[in-house]
Amino acid sequence: MLSRVANSVYWLGRYIERAENYARFIDVNFNLELDLPPNVDQQWKPLIVATGDKDLYDKYNKGYSRSQAIYFLAFDGHNSNSILNSITYARENARIVRENLSTETWEVLNELYYFIKDQKEKEVWKYEDPRECLIDIRKKIQLLNGLSYDTAPRTQGWYFTKLGQFIERADKTSRILDVKYHILLPSIEHVGSPLDFLGWSALLKSVSGYNSFRRVYGRTEATSVVEYLVLNRYFPRSILFCVMHVEECLREIEGTAGKLGFSNKIEKEIGILRSKLEFSEVSDVIDFGLHEYLDEIQKDLNSLSDQIAERYFTVQSNVVQSQQSQ
Repeated sequence: MLSRVANSVYWLGRYIERAENYARFIDVNFNLELDLPPNVDQQWKPLIVATGDKDLYDKYNKGYSRSQAIYFLAFDGHNSNSILNSITYARENARIVRENLSTETWEVLNELYYFIKDQKEKEVWKYEDPRECLIDIRKKIQLLNGLSYDTAPRTQGWYFTKLGQFIERADKTSRILDVKYHILLPSIEHVGSPLDFLGWSALLKSVSGYNSFRRVYGRTEATSVVEYLVLNRYFPRSILFCVMHVEECLREIEGTAGKLGFSNKIEKEIGILRSKLEFSEVSDVIDFGLHEYLDEIQKDLNSLSDQIAERYFTVQSNVVQSQQSQ
């Protein structure tokens, strides 16, 4: 596969996953705001922090009102990670590899692009309840993923797309969990309180894991949520699940599926990360420090992303390569 094509389908997977995550986080945070007591500050700043774009937000905004936060996360052209920009980048990458996509997949992505532009013109972030727009975005992305799953051949292109999707998903799960632990809870006095319960429940809902979590654990407790979102090997949005599938995709791309050991530096690094998660218990995570543990995972994911770009996407030095937004 050409490095240009591999690069495009990899980032197609990342951008679509990023847009879906942002729509999901905004929707859940909006619902959380409705449930919070009137004396509790609005919880939009933690969401901005979770995306890693707080400095950029502060450059163009004062305060963290609902409308400002939703505009920044969903429609702001200055924010390269906004839903609008993510779908725009995804559509451009899809256009480059148009011959590798089914007609139905391209049509849904194109429809989603124009839908979001239309919602920006309508200024839906100013609506009293903008959730209908966010739900529609999520449904269209889920339709897009379903079409891709049913129509894309399981070739290297498929595995590069899923590689980008699972790296992006692992990163976002770690970020939103880290921010909840450190910022969302206003005070140590609220630990174990109804407010604490609301926060952890909102976190589970942001990854569509609330109902499945309750079936496994029953009560919503901090350590159980951490175990579910970090170490559960069956929940599709847990960090371990994502890392396991990243390793699977890399081995399929390299042609080493089913083989023991590693054949290159990337396989070694992802194997170490997978083992670190697979052989950890939640007590190990808490004892190490949740923030420190998640910070290490984010560093490992960033290092892995850089190595993927270097191994698969870097072209000869005399050829200009377009830089994708991270």
